[in-house]
Amino acid sequence: MVKLALRSGLRWKVSLAIACVGALVAVALSLVVHNAARVSMLNSSRDQMDDRVQIAQRYYESTGGKRMLRAQVNDPALPKQLREAAELGLRATYLQDNGSGAPEVWASTPLRDGKILSIHTRFKDRYDILNDLDRALIIGSVSVVLGGTALGILVGGQLSRRLRKAATAARKLADGESDIRVRDAIGGRVRDETDDLARAVDGMAEALRDRLEAERRVTADIAHELRTPVTGLLTAAELLPPGRPTELVRDRAQAMRTLVEDVLEVARLDGFAERAEMQDIELGEFVQRRVRAAAPEAEVTVLRTAYVSTDPRRLERILGNLLANAAKHGKGPVEVTVEGRVLRVRDHGPGFPEELLREGPSRFRTGSEDRAGKGHGLGLTIAAGQARVLGARLTFRNADPVVEGGSGAIAVLWLPESSPTSTGTFPVISV
Repeated sequence: MVKLALRSGLRWKVSLAIACVGALVAVALSLVVHNAARVSMLNSSRDQMDDRVQIAQRYYESTGGKRMLRAQVNDPALPKQLREAAELGLRATYLQDNGSGAPEVWASTPLRDGKILSIHTRFKDRYDILNDLDRALIIGSVSVVLGGTALGILVGGQLSRRLRKAATAARKLADGESDIRVRDAIGGRVRDETDDLARAVDGMAEALRDRLEAERRVTADIAHELRTPVTGLLTAAELLPPGRPTELVRDRAQAMRTLVEDVLEVARLDGFAERAEMQDIELGEFVQRRVRAAAPEAEVTVLRTAYVSTDPRRLERILGNLLANAAKHGKGPVEVTVEGRVLRVRDHGPGFPEELLREGPSRFRTGSEDRAGKGHGLGLTIAAGQARVLGARLTFRNADPVVEGGSGAIAVLWLPESSPTSTGTFPVISV
């Protein structure tokens, strides 16, 4: 079962709310005005017909029944309610509404000779006035709804633009542009809740940046302080007599030294303190030589070579980390492909976990779900950081078993066409 998620903008929600409120108010006022005008008109018609029947009674009695002013005596169409009122000696009026057109207004009065004098008519002119009033109310209601909708679009559009600017600035801030401020991005002279939200986001970003900087400094300081004792430990291990225990001590000491160096490198990359030293190299030949030295068992395929301006040391670091990750957490054969400025490293293992594909590489989390205690998860983090310094883009995905023939993890490095800025860029690469 497919669920469709409908997304509507704030502008249209505000417009719809104002239009609905305007329509409800307009309909309510129109009904009140219509009913009040109808009741007043009918009461006035009753009073006028009562005056007419009294005048007709005086003429009838004064002329001996010769003049009745359009009145009738013992009208067979006289309503039952008026007959009953006349039998009680009462003068009365009655509204006879047949549902079409103006209602018929009756008035009756009993005579001295026991007869009933009555008169009736339809006030079509007044009913036409009521129809004109209804048309005016309808036009006014539609105008109110349209005006409210336009006002809602105007107000909601301004608020929506400010929120979109705030969202764009927040995304840039999340992408690492620490100098972005949401309050400056939305601008404007209006002071509303959007400004409070922008200030809160800016404050949160500054607090988070300060906390990350403090953590980075603590990590760098700890790693720096560990370098001396770890170096001493490694030197002392070299003085131990040959044997299996000595090899284990040397192996663990070397692993600790590598971890300390990796942590220091990550701290430098997080602090955006690294700068690339650019050189022009032929990518295909460079990759072939480095792969032969780092992973001789890997297969290198140069579909199309290209000259690139990059930092060879950092590019070698990226390539080495990708090969090490493929060898440690994947399965052979490891394939390295060069196609222009694009470099691919693929293994035939279980592939990257969903967390890495969704969130990117993270320190102390390896690229394999079955790490079994191997590695410290800094290899891909360092590779991504070095790629940022080069102005390149490093992406991760899993192979399509149908299209690409089997499973496996694929890391793709997109080298830029131009040299990066001082802090590294993410160029738009046309494929």
